[in-house]
This record gives sequence, structure tokens and C-alpha cells, in this order.
Amino acid sequence: MLTHSVFFKLRFPKGSSEEATFLSAAARLSTLPRVINFATLKQTSTKNDFDYGLTMEFENQEDYDGYNIHSEHVNFVNTYWEAYVEKFMEIDYEVIE
Repeated sequence: MLTHSVFFKLRFPKGSSEEATFLSAAARLSTLPRVINFATLKQTSTKNDFDYGLTMEFENQEDYDGYNIHSEHVNFVNTYWEAYVEKFMEIDYEVIE
């Protein structure tokens, strides 16, 4: 099992229409093939500068690679991610058995 997580800060204020547009578009990623346990996250502490996160799981690297090149994911990155995200951190990991 592979977990893909991104934590980010948007260029727009909290509560803005742009924030709602971005989060709605991000939520649609949950419908892509082989995405498991998708969640949209909101930061609750002040330990970093990221306000939101997205996390999802994939059965294996091949499924994750397919997600990365899926046309809807590519469109999301080009249309929303690049225009709306100010900064981010991406973490991909597997459980140690």
C-alpha cells in the first residue's frame, strides 16, 4: 500500500470563492481509478504554514503512476494546482512491515 499526501497553502484567503473552487475540484480526484481512502484535510495546529492537505492510498506503485498520468489529474494540476497553490510539501510513503 502506498500513501500519497500533499500539504499546501493557497494563494487566496480562507473562505474565498477561489478556495471553495479549488477544494471542490480537488475532491473530484477521489473518483479517479484506483484511488483509495481519499481525504481532504484542514490544518488544526500552528506547527507549519500549510492550511490544507490531500491524502489518498494506492495498492501499489503502478496504480499511483497511473493516477499521476491520468488526464483528469493532469488537468487538475494544470488548471488549479499551478494557479491556486502558493506552496506545498508532497510526501509519498509505504508502511514498513
